[in-house]
Amino acid sequence: MRVLVVNAGSSSLKLRVVETDDTVSAAKDLAAFDEAAALSAVEEEIRGLGPIDAVGHRIVHGGTEFTVAVRLGPEVERRLRALTELAPLHQPKSIAGVDAAKAALPGVPAVACFDTAFHVTMPDAAASYALPQAWRERWNLRRYGFHGLSHAYLSRQAAAILGRPAKGLRLVTCHLGAGASLCAVADGRSVDTTMGFTPLEGLVMATRCGNVDPGLVLWLEEHVGMAPAELAATLEYRSGLLGLGGSADIRVLLSRRDSGDPAAALAIGVYLHRLRAGVAAMASAMGGLDALVFAGGVGENSPRIRGECCDGLGFLGIHIDPEGNRSGIGDRQIGAADAPASTMVIESREDLEIAREVRRLLQS
Repeated sequence: MRVLVVNAGSSSLKLRVVETDDTVSAAKDLAAFDEAAALSAVEEEIRGLGPIDAVGHRIVHGGTEFTVAVRLGPEVERRLRALTELAPLHQPKSIAGVDAAKAALPGVPAVACFDTAFHVTMPDAAASYALPQAWRERWNLRRYGFHGLSHAYLSRQAAAILGRPAKGLRLVTCHLGAGASLCAVADGRSVDTTMGFTPLEGLVMATRCGNVDPGLVLWLEEHVGMAPAELAATLEYRSGLLGLGGSADIRVLLSRRDSGDPAAALAIGVYLHRLRAGVAAMASAMGGLDALVFAGGVGENSPRIRGECCDGLGFLGIHIDPEGNRSGIGDRQIGAADAPASTMVIESREDLEIAREVRRLLQS
């Protein structure tokens, strides 16, 4: 089954054609993606891709309604649009991608694959906020988690590299890119994660703030008079590494830290402090740790961040091989040979996870 994977991000659209053997035969990234330009741009690109058997879409938010991949149709699409208020920055892009591919490939079956679905297995203790029951039930206020397609793929690939079944395996998967989250995966199931009701919660990210005292936000609104829209834009686009150190690029900040820049040193310090604390919290949710997995643009490409993160995790049995951490390509183990827990670098392949879900749904 030749699957076209449509991955609509907040500012781009990634197209991948995944063959039956999981090789990618065509790839195209469309920048400055928006709803108005989607139809014409995607139709033009898809015309040159050859025959497509099915389309798989990454949908950021499935709410409490969509907990597995589903075949797209008018009613499902209507319900997805109704979830826009839960992810106003991302859901419209995902839906625009659905509309564009449908126009380009009329009659080709399409499947929605959800970033939130992998986390529906979290126990109530991990998924619940300490808010009034009436609030939680009326507005579905809970921790949804995101990056689920990435975490699902990483957990399966880690088990394969270790040569172990998912049963009995305790993993912390680190998706570290512009957006960043951790997931505790026990027995192949998500039992905790760092993102919550929105992708703002959790780790320090490129431009997102991560965990902030909600009282601080309320104080800014009440005492400074900051409008909700301004608060939202600042927390999403002007905070994180950018707010701390003046750059959203961790490579720039590492270089500036080496030159003695105190702001860059603070940004890297806060980033690593939250990262180590998050890994420890995820491990505690499983009663221990068998393997730590790094992925994403930072996780895959920054030996220094991996090394400095692991320097503080020896109490969890994490010890890396310095040379192995600095060198090597592809999916690999970088832990010291005698370390109680393994450490790995794995390329995040949401495209393969989406293609897998599409085949599983349509072939069943």
